[in-house]
Amino acid sequence: MVDYNKFFSAKINDLKEGGNYRVFADLERHAGSYPHATNYRDGTTHNVMVWCSNDYLGMGQNSVVMDAMHQAIDKCGVGAGGTRNISGTNHYHILLEEELASLHKKEAALIFTSGWVANMTTLSTLGRMLPDCVILSDALNHNSMIEGIKNNKAERHIFRHNDPEHLEELLSQYDKDRPKLVAFESLYSMDGDIAPIEEFCDICDKYGALSYIDEVHAVGLYGEHGAGVAERDNLMDRLDIIQGTLAKGFGVVGGYIAGSKDFCDFVRSYGTGFIFSTSMPPSVAAAALASVKYVRAHDDLRQKHQERAATLKQRFRDAGLPVMESESHIVPLLVGDAVLCKNLSDRLLNSHNIYVQPINYPTVARGTERLRFTPTPLHSDDDMDALIIALKEVWEFFDLKMVA
Repeated sequence: MVDYNKFFSAKINDLKEGGNYRVFADLERHAGSYPHATNYRDGTTHNVMVWCSNDYLGMGQNSVVMDAMHQAIDKCGVGAGGTRNISGTNHYHILLEEELASLHKKEAALIFTSGWVANMTTLSTLGRMLPDCVILSDALNHNSMIEGIKNNKAERHIFRHNDPEHLEELLSQYDKDRPKLVAFESLYSMDGDIAPIEEFCDICDKYGALSYIDEVHAVGLYGEHGAGVAERDNLMDRLDIIQGTLAKGFGVVGGYIAGSKDFCDFVRSYGTGFIFSTSMPPSVAAAALASVKYVRAHDDLRQKHQERAATLKQRFRDAGLPVMESESHIVPLLVGDAVLCKNLSDRLLNSHNIYVQPINYPTVARGTERLRFTPTPLHSDDDMDALIIALKEVWEFFDLKMVA
């Protein structure tokens, strides 16, 4: 007889020994005082400062967004009541899709329960349905994109990260009349680098390929209205499919795609991850709708967000901390060892009540483990002072070298 639990336990021990076992911080966010939170640990509670949230603008606790959710609950209840096809399409869903289409200047949009589901469903549906399709994927694409691309029988190739020459080399091997799709992200959230979007679009046009961009870590944060890096660079009209999330820059939950009316209807009609999933609660859609509208109208949030990120990077440099170069709001400190990365994170939390999650394999490559900081408009100079003091103590405690 197979001892299943013995197998499960052994696999967990493998992760622990390699320093890659994930421990969840038990947090209770404080409405109205973000980025503070209560951390439940060791049988008691601690007030901690969160430095690694993807709620990049603090919109998850914006009063306008919370009021919209409360009002929708009072009006519609808490659940959608079914799939979108069977009684689960609420008017808030329609309004949100119209707002997202407008944000990206596309004909239509389609919402999903998460950004992961949006990528998985859309890419798998395209690969499955487009006859003889070949998909080309950036080497550092997110797991949701990888799984969507793998979950069909389409031919697929990986091009070197942010490398237009390699992409063109691969595309040039195929007849222009063969269906092709190029999938990439605008902003890669672990290193903070940005794709050469215009060059990718030029190549897609040249070889007749659909362009698919994941703007998950950019929507809300870049562009005059928060539509992402493509808006900032005046390239939205050149992209066939834009995918985004409602969970980061907009601070709620859910994912979406935006594109032509026929394309969105195609995914709506054939995408199993959309068809067979219960739709998001009306209150979530209402909150997301309010957040998108608010963020579109408040470019000052984006300006403050960029200033905070730039300031923290410089503070790290001035302190001699090994900040990795980043052209975006992502601020990573290189550690390079999984066990040490976890130990650094634990000491910051337990000794300084500062929470930053260790980022280890498989999220990043082995040897590039890091602490990833995401400053928000709500992190003050005093917060940064406390963080620098804590990091210096932790670096000294573990006898780590500072950067000259």
